[in-house]
Amino acid sequence: MYDKRLPDYRKLISTNRPASSAKSKENKPKWKGIVGESYSPEEFENYCCSLQWTGWRPSFIVLHNTGNPTLASRPNGYTSEHIPNLVHYYRDQMRWSAGPHLFIDDRQIWVFTPLTLSGVHSPSWNALAFGVEMLGDYDAESFDSGRGLEVQKKAIAACATLSSVLGIDCDTMRLHREDPRTTHACPGKNVHKSDFIQSVKDLLVERNAGGDDAPENKH
Repeated sequence: MYDKRLPDYRKLISTNRPASSAKSKENKPKWKGIVGESYSPEEFENYCCSLQWTGWRPSFIVLHNTGNPTLASRPNGYTSEHIPNLVHYYRDQMRWSAGPHLFIDDRQIWVFTPLTLSGVHSPSWNALAFGVEMLGDYDAESFDSGRGLEVQKKAIAACATLSSVLGIDCDTMRLHREDPRTTHACPGKNVHKSDFIQSVKDLLVERNAGGDDAPENKH
């Protein structure tokens, strides 16, 4: 979730970008790059099964909501035009080495930071966890109906895939607001951790019952 005390990145990208001083360039961490591709839940599972985690290996998932932008402000979800804006926000404005791993809307799952590298999304857990951002403000917008429900379904599918491929225990999932080093109410009061985790577990059982066995944990 974005810190609402910070400028809206959508406004930042429309302003002239001042030239960086030599000193600021020295202090800027190396950007890890992005994938910048979108997937259906089925495509995302196939994509994850093609990866190899030979260096960084996360042990749990942290769930976020974007807060701003909201579902209402993104009537068509994320598009390829929004991805460079996100890069500018995290790399150039926040001066971080990466952003979250996934941005999920009601249509697709966007892979942002490479899943095989640590991201930047929750101060206590960046080195330990995937960061999954869900489009919407779930203090105000519904998570159980309409477009919010579609976001929820795709987030559940993505978390089920990550848990299955890497052998992550679903019960270790955290909400961003549980990070002791953040003051955010992310991912919003309408997101209930126990219900979300149970839905991930139910989907894993359903996949296995349907013959879609979880991939061997060899990644």
